[in-house]
This record gives sequence, C-alpha cells and structure tokens, in this order.
Amino acid sequence: MYQLEHPWLLLLLPLPLLIWWLLPPHREISASIRLPFFDQVTRAAGVQPTEGSIIPKRAWLQTVAESLAWCLVVLALARPQFVEPPLEKVEPQRDILLALDLSQSMETRDFPVPDGSLGARVDAVRTVVADFVTKRPNDRLGLIAFGDAPYPLAPFTMDHDLVRMMINGLLPGIAGPRTSLGDSIGLALRMFEKTTTPEKVLILLTDGNDTASKMPPMKAAEIAGKNGITIHAIGIGDPAATGEEKLDTATLQKIAADTGGRYFFGSDQSQLATIYDILDQITPEDQKVLSWRPRIELFHWPLGAAIVILALYHLLAGSYGLIRRRAAA
Repeated sequence: MYQLEHPWLLLLLPLPLLIWWLLPPHREISASIRLPFFDQVTRAAGVQPTEGSIIPKRAWLQTVAESLAWCLVVLALARPQFVEPPLEKVEPQRDILLALDLSQSMETRDFPVPDGSLGARVDAVRTVVADFVTKRPNDRLGLIAFGDAPYPLAPFTMDHDLVRMMINGLLPGIAGPRTSLGDSIGLALRMFEKTTTPEKVLILLTDGNDTASKMPPMKAAEIAGKNGITIHAIGIGDPAATGEEKLDTATLQKIAADTGGRYFFGSDQSQLATIYDILDQITPEDQKVLSWRPRIELFHWPLGAAIVILALYHLLAGSYGLIRRRAAA
C-alpha cells in the first residue's frame, strides 16, 4: 500500500501561482538613453508614460518543466512510502521456572503409577512435567535441578524441545544426595532478575525437607514475595517419614502462602498429573502481540525526477541558445 507521510504538504502545490498573483514584478533601475524630446514623442504616439517593469516572456517548455519539477518536489516533501503488510510478534508475558528435587530419595520406588505398580518418584515426575511443558507452547520456561546445591539446567527459553530433553535426562543424585530447598529459591531469584516479563512463576517440587541450604527457605520465600514471584509448591514425599526423608509440608505451605501461590500434595502419578493440570489452568497463557508495518521511503524518486527534468530543460535551452548564436554569427 502506498501512502504519504505528510499529505498536508500537498497544499503547497498552488504556492507559485499565489506568489505570481499577489506579489508585483521585481523592479530595478537600469541604464537608459535620455531623450530631451521624450514628451513630444509620447504625445505624438498617443501614449501616457508611466513607471513599470519589463517582464520577460517565458517559453512554454520552461513553464511546463518548472511546473512539473515543483509538483515533484512537493510530492517528495510529502514523503511517499510503500507500507508493507503488517508483521506480528507474540511476546510472552509470563516466565515459568520449574525447580525439581533430584536428591537421592527421588529414586525411591513407592510411587503408584496408572497400571497399579510402584515406580520411582523421578519417573513419574519426568512424565508429568514433560507433559506440562508440552501444554505451554507460548510461555518461556526455565529449569532448575537441586540436590546438595541448585543447578540451572535450562535458562528461560521458548525452545521447549530442549527443556523436555533436559527433563527426560534427569537422574536422582546427580545434584547430590541431600535437599537444598532454600538455595533453589535463591537461584530462582537470580534467574528472574534478568527477565522483564510482568509475571514470574516458580513451580517447586520436592519429596523431602531442607537439609543442605545456606539460605533458609522461609527467608528466600520472603524475598521472592517482595519481588513479585509466585511460588507453587508440590510435595510428593512421605509426611510420616523421619529424618531427611520426611516431607516438610508445613514449610511448603508457608512458602506458597507467603508468595501468593498454592500448595499441592501428590501421592501418585495420576494425582501429580492432576496437580499440573490445575497449575496449567490457574496460570493461563498470557501474551502480548506486537505489530508493526515496515515502511519503504520513496521520496528520492520524485526528487530525482525533478532534478532530471530541470537538468534536461537547461541542457536543451543552453544548446538551443548556442545554436542560435552561432547561426546569427
């Protein structure tokens, strides 16, 4: 589509006519021959002498060339443009960070699977979380694994195939045998510092209690709440166990409540899948569509045409005058 950026400048088109109509011709004094009997000559001719100007006649070719050049210059000033079809970019408005417990206890085979048998906790987590990632095609996702310490496995990215590949390769104990819950929230804080999305969500999954963190989980959750990070906590361990194996439900509930999130307990793979379905519903896709139309400037075409027209006219006029002078000589 063609358009003019400043169409109001076309009002300048009649400007030369207005100047010609409103302003008198230029007057200047030039040398002349003095006639003592000038009055007798004018009376004999029946003419009343007055002051005036000599206005040279314009050739029709000059009028046409200059008029056309003026129209093209005004058109160039109006900035003609070719506007291309709109381009759209979808920008996510929410970053979701998945933090998964990979302590040694995640290989415990006490997690009921749909066929009724008992499988390893980590196998159920891999299946359910990978399915959750598949359902979020338009969100930026990141991945943290934590054990003795937290480790970023995937930065915030739209490459969900990479995130699923990292999830499918998770093994219990690769981050150490213990659980650093508080430090994993601290790492999440540092990762969220580099994002600019208005909504930040951390989905935290663990099967035990904090045994290795340098930062207390509640202190980390307090900082997360002040920074607008919502934490949804999921527990899949045994609340009745003792020692490091016991699921600290009270801490997880408090972390979720202090950051505006929710706490869930998953006792089997089906219930865990239901939890992630609920999280998918309470964090619907949030996107902003950015649209712009590329513009190609075309002002140089009419401007160049005006220069060519004037140059050709003066070239022809000069050549014609030269030929006449040579012929007269």
